[in-house]
Amino acid sequence: MDMLKGEQIAAADLADWRKLAQGLHARYLVDDFSTGARFVAAVAGAGDALGHHPRVSIGNGYVDLKLVTDDAVYREDDGTEHIVEWVTQQDIDLARRITEIAADHQLDADPAAVSHIELGLDTARSATIAPVWAALLAGSAEAQGRGTPSDEIRDATGRVPNLWFGDADENGTPRQRFHIEVYVAPEVAEQRIAAAVAAGGSVVDDSNAPSLTVIADQDGNEAVLCVDTSAATTD
Repeated sequence: MDMLKGEQIAAADLADWRKLAQGLHARYLVDDFSTGARFVAAVAGAGDALGHHPRVSIGNGYVDLKLVTDDAVYREDDGTEHIVEWVTQQDIDLARRITEIAADHQLDADPAAVSHIELGLDTARSATIAPVWAALLAGSAEAQGRGTPSDEIRDATGRVPNLWFGDADENGTPRQRFHIEVYVAPEVAEQRIAAAVAAGGSVVDDSNAPSLTVIADQDGNEAVLCVDTSAATTD
């Protein structure tokens, strides 16, 4: 099934869901664990009917869901196809059904609360070092390049954050190579940045804001706050 572009996801107008990194994310508020479990059971039935299921986490007062297709098709301009982990139409269809189920269970969504963490490592030799990180993070060589045409490390079970490799000059001046990428809903990006600055951080680079804003702490350690503006619904 073909992967969907950001504007196609935005056009679906999924009020409860936000596109973060590769997938769609939603949080529903529940009074207790049993309520959450009943909701998840209903979601499971809907997933069975569509032959597709979300990744689910139940916590104190919430149920978090992630929808993504493991074998989406990405086509380059020359027609070359890649199997990637991304949003497809089946994710849109199931997201709509889950929203209906949540309404039936009288559950409220909290889309501004969703977030997703990935790790970034700048290197000029991703193909060389990726097997080491695949072994360390996931314990499996198959994690390298899983669901992506790059050397990115993705654990199939979602136990650890994805690790992607950015470009670096092999002969350049040594600097921070690891950084955290924090994906948030568009409506909370400014608030999150302001809170980091108020806590003593600083904006290092906002030339690509609101999609990417580089924040540093007082020691100069950098992180990137990310927003998928291409998939954001506009009022």
